[in-house]
Amino acid sequence: MAARVKQIKRRGRTFLEQLYLIEVIKGMGVTITHFLRNLRDNRNLYVRDYPEVKPEITSRWRGRHRLTLHPDGTVKCVACFMCQTNCPSECIMIEATERLDGVAEKMPARFTIDLLECIYCGYCVEACPMDAIRMDTGIFSVTGTSREDMVLELEDLLATPGGFAEHEQEDR
Repeated sequence: MAARVKQIKRRGRTFLEQLYLIEVIKGMGVTITHFLRNLRDNRNLYVRDYPEVKPEITSRWRGRHRLTLHPDGTVKCVACFMCQTNCPSECIMIEATERLDGVAEKMPARFTIDLLECIYCGYCVEACPMDAIRMDTGIFSVTGTSREDMVLELEDLLATPGGFAEHEQEDR
C-alpha cells in the first residue's frame, strides 16, 4: 500500500513576499494610527501611578519567599530537600545539620535562594511537607544593586514577614 502524498505549492516566492515589506508597512500603519489617536485624546489611556499608588495584590500572589516558624520560635524546615529537588530552576541550596531541640532529626544549617534564577513557579511551596516555605510576603518588586543582594540566606528568609493577615493568623 502506497501512501497518498498531496503536494502543496509553496507561496512567498516573489521578492516582495520574501522581504515581508507589505506586512511590515501594514503593521506600522496600525501602530501609527494608535499613536496619533492617543496623541490627540489621551483621556482613555490607562496609567498606573506607581510607586505612589501600590497595586492591589491578592493573597494567592506568588511573591518573595519566606520561611515560617513553629509557635515556640523554632524553624519549621526539617531540611528534607523536597523544595530543592522539586525546583526546576535549581535556585534553592540547602545544607542540613543535626537538630538538638528534639523537634525533628534535621534542620537547615544553610538555606539559600537565588532570586535571579528563581522563576517564581511555587513548586517549592507545593513540595514542602511541613509548610515551612511560603511565597505570601506580598513583596512583588524585588530589586537590588548587586548579585549578592538577590541571594536570600536563612536569616533573610526567617526575618521576612507574611504580607496577608489571614496567613499571619495561621502561623501563630
